Amino acid sequence: MADSDRFQRFVFEGLGIRGQWVRLSSSWNAVLEQHPYPPVVAEQLGQALAAAVLLSATIKFRGSLILQAQGDGPLQTLVAQATHRRTIRGLAHWRGEVQGRSFPELFGDARLVMTLQREAADPYQGIVALTGANLAEAIGTYFARSEQLATGLWLAADRHSAAGLLLQELPSCHHLADDWARLIGQAGTVTEGELLSLSGPTLLGRLFPGEAVRLFEPEPVVFSCRCSQARIEDMLLALGREEIEPILGERGVVEIDCEFCNRRYRFDEVDIGALFTPQEIKGLPPPTRLQ
Repeated sequence: MADSDRFQRFVFEGLGIRGQWVRLSSSWNAVLEQHPYPPVVAEQLGQALAAAVLLSATIKFRGSLILQAQGDGPLQTLVAQATHRRTIRGLAHWRGEVQGRSFPELFGDARLVMTLQREAADPYQGIVALTGANLAEAIGTYFARSEQLATGLWLAADRHSAAGLLLQELPSCHHLADDWARLIGQAGTVTEGELLSLSGPTLLGRLFPGEAVRLFEPEPVVFSCRCSQARIEDMLLALGREEIEPILGERGVVEIDCEFCNRRYRFDEVDIGALFTPQEIKGLPPPTRLQ
């Protein structure tokens, strides 16, 4: 496995504390290829994707975790999704000038939304105000308010890589306050350059010398979009024929672009007619909500 696009778990033996590390390269560049993001927007999106991978891996589930920030500042929307299969996708919407703005200025009055979509289960969603000097601090606030597990998070991203490090107490395990404070202090010395350039084992050896750290096998992370013809058709069915026909009459075709991967879906008059044929004739199941 290449050194890039790796996720790796680790535990501190006997301390009741676990950790995770991720670095994205090819998968991150695949996200950047979809839109011409300004550097400051790309930095926030890269950090969000690294965070989504780390946070999704703290939960035993099949499905996806979506990390979303929405505000009234220049950076209006930030969306990062990671699945249990270690696939990622993400996008950002901005307006006006974003360069030279601090994290609070970028988002303005904003909220952080974390959505857990489990297969064959209703989604779970947590919402807190987006506060702090950076995204890692904002997520830390979420855990402080919404969760019971002590968590530390460090993130970094540039045009080439995105990376993150997470420490968290193990559920049902009790660690000593001194152990937690020591490890958090050591992890807090990490630099953005180290996160973006060092391998997981090398980084952990630098940050935690003398600690008994057990590393698990690394896992690959890849870019993947979940859009499909069937999902787009479900969305059109949910909109209804009354909404679709004016567009079809004006343009002669309905075109929908996936913002995550830039794939274009095209429906002409015949396609729309077949789509809205009564389902009992088509023999299709009822439409489902596009996720």
